[in-house]
Amino acid sequence: MGYSIKLTEKLNKHDYDDINLLQNICFEVDQTALKLELAYKLGRSEGSDPSLNNINEFMYYEKDNLVGYIGIGDFGGAALEVNGMVHPDYRRRGIFKRLFSLVSDEWNKRDTKNMLLLSDPNSIAGREFIQYTGAHYKNSEYEMFLKRNGKTDSIMHNVTLRKASNKDAEEIARQNAVYFDIEYKEEDITLPEEDERCGLTAYLAEIDGEMIGKVNVQLLDGVGGIYGLGVLPAYRGKGYGRAILTWAVEKLKESNAKEIMLQVAVKNNNALNLYKSCGFEVTSTMDYYEISR
Repeated sequence: MGYSIKLTEKLNKHDYDDINLLQNICFEVDQTALKLELAYKLGRSEGSDPSLNNINEFMYYEKDNLVGYIGIGDFGGAALEVNGMVHPDYRRRGIFKRLFSLVSDEWNKRDTKNMLLLSDPNSIAGREFIQYTGAHYKNSEYEMFLKRNGKTDSIMHNVTLRKASNKDAEEIARQNAVYFDIEYKEEDITLPEEDERCGLTAYLAEIDGEMIGKVNVQLLDGVGGIYGLGVLPAYRGKGYGRAILTWAVEKLKESNAKEIMLQVAVKNNNALNLYKSCGFEVTSTMDYYEISR
């Protein structure tokens, strides 16, 4: 038998290198985006996240070569995120279906009722597989990179940002529920200091001691990421979102980020217009399809 399947809770450096190599091969052929979160997962493997007690990584090897991969992303929300790929020379052999059956078995062992399948809309293989699963379209997300100098905010409107600690975990979860229209659940709370060990740092925005919003920044492999940016409803329309975004961009530049990116829901026109006005441009789109049980 020339193949083997490796299942593991978390990535090590060898896994990371194998998956990254396969991702690069697939991109050269397909020119379509994947959302694997490899660097974040590698950093997370050092922590004590309870989701790492479950099988999250599914790898299919032909001899010593990784030719198929699916990863589960469990970020504390209402659904698991699933994304993967097969080497172009090994497609149409049932490899992805074999791995996905193992993913489904793992999902059935967990309490999470929903699973999101991710695919670039330009991926023919991705669309065909999602149709096979019967998943239903849920939403789409743009990935944007900073390409030019846009309209920024140097005054900051008296906004101050401070690094979040574990004491702020409930406040961050409460804000996320507002920004992303998700149910606030105590069991889904993540600890900022744990995330920071994985490279993702949360900052809370305040004015005169009043909480007005938040943002997460991350620097991995020279790429700076801005995530979870939001302003509480009572403080919107006053330029605070632009001020927080400007601060995050400058923070990453000070850390020598070679590129800066963020993600935004396609339907979020207000945020999309803000990001475009600050010099960000859409580079790819990711569609999300949902399966429920």
